[in-house]
Amino acid sequence: MMETDKFPLAPPHNFIRSDREVSLAAAAEDELRRKKRRRRILSAAAFVVLLIVVVLVYALVVIRFKTPKFRIREAMITSSQISNFTNNNNSSSNLSMNLILEAEFTIKNRNFGRFKYESGSVLFAYKGFVLGQAFIDDGRVRPRSTKKVRAVAVLNSAGLGSQAKSELGRDIGAGVLSLTSYSELEGKIRVVRVIKRKKWPKLNCTMDFVIATRMIQNLNCL
Repeated sequence: MMETDKFPLAPPHNFIRSDREVSLAAAAEDELRRKKRRRRILSAAAFVVLLIVVVLVYALVVIRFKTPKFRIREAMITSSQISNFTNNNNSSSNLSMNLILEAEFTIKNRNFGRFKYESGSVLFAYKGFVLGQAFIDDGRVRPRSTKKVRAVAVLNSAGLGSQAKSELGRDIGAGVLSLTSYSELEGKIRVVRVIKRKKWPKLNCTMDFVIATRMIQNLNCL
């Protein structure tokens, strides 16, 4: 009896994919990865937008932006020259007064954002007549902190009229000269680099200059 030839059977479900099928599968995988990446980007963008909205609502509803406080902390007269003055002479048109005043200013920021201010000046006056000014450079104040700034002002009586000089002469004769100072800084409070609010801190101070000791006393700022 003759033996029949035996041939191995092909395993079930085993087939060779064509190049086209491989390319289509790879393209489908790439598209799936792009969709996942796009969803992640959109989710991250939505989270950022939501975070910004929450911060804006919190800042506008909860946070109250406070105007920083601008004050004179201390002041002193380092040089004084007073000439052509006689106590018994009611006419003091020839009176000449020159003072050098050094002052330390403070800018107190009570907000949770930094305060950036522009340069400005502080005026010093006698009975409404400006004697001189001190210049303040621009700068920044960190959140919830106080910055100290020093400046020098040269005060003189050259711009006073005869009546003002007469009153100045009497006050100098009494030994005490009352001065006022005023300033307004322009700046912005910035929170999380998104929210900005303009603020104008004002300085309004009074002080007495004791001529004999060249001391500043009774310094008071509103």
